[in-house]
Amino acid sequence: MATTTVLRQPEFAGILRDEEVFAIENDNSLGNRINGWFDNLMLQSGLGITPGMILALSLCSAFTVGGFIFVLQENLLTTAFGAAFGSLLPILITIITRSRRQSKITSQLPPMIDELARAAKTGRSLEKSLALVAHDTPSPLGDELLYCTRKLEMGLSVENSLKELPQRTGVVATSVLVTALSVHMQTGGDLVKVLERLSQTLRDRIQFLGRLKAATAASRATAVLMIVLPPAIVGFFVLRDGEYLTTLLESTWGMRITVTAVVLELIGAMWVLRILKTSEKV
Repeated sequence: MATTTVLRQPEFAGILRDEEVFAIENDNSLGNRINGWFDNLMLQSGLGITPGMILALSLCSAFTVGGFIFVLQENLLTTAFGAAFGSLLPILITIITRSRRQSKITSQLPPMIDELARAAKTGRSLEKSLALVAHDTPSPLGDELLYCTRKLEMGLSVENSLKELPQRTGVVATSVLVTALSVHMQTGGDLVKVLERLSQTLRDRIQFLGRLKAATAASRATAVLMIVLPPAIVGFFVLRDGEYLTTLLESTWGMRITVTAVVLELIGAMWVLRILKTSEKV
């Protein structure tokens, strides 16, 4: 099947909104990987705001929390820790929002595929079926499908229209859906049977992940507690006594122990988060 290419029209460039991204293509450096993760975080959260806006909110939050701590204790060290914590608040909220959005999209996929199979049974083409299902599917999955159908209306093929869906959602199951539809467009076959089997497969996968999370709930909670508890204890003592860290860091042994504890905490947090992330992709 021939691929339709949408040519660039310079005369319409003024009405297009520039896409703000920090990552650079074909750059595997650590800094660029962090930028890519941040760009994907903003894209998959569905908040509809640019990465620059989140950084501005982080700066405002840092000034707010740091200023509040300074008014309470008038200690520069605790103010710096408060500002660092405040700068992370918008990013943490964005991560939680993305996680909830991805969970909702995952639960919406099997019913959406069932409706797509029913639409295909009526004799509609795949393009028409996608357009019908996109308008009937609630947010957030419906918004992503509408974004894809708008590309179809512009003349792009099904494969090119759905190509960005896995990246925009960050859900592994959408990659399976896109691959199945792309293979069908290239080789043909019984679309209804393919969609019904895919829907059942995704339901089985969701049930398996649910049982896995239930079986490992205590272990995951313990791992998160190990990450959160040390900073929480330090924060408690710092708020209780503003000179706590200053007195601790004045001595050589206190400085060495504190630096060692921070390094080990960061290593342990990265290790635990990597394990939890890997388990979610099973």
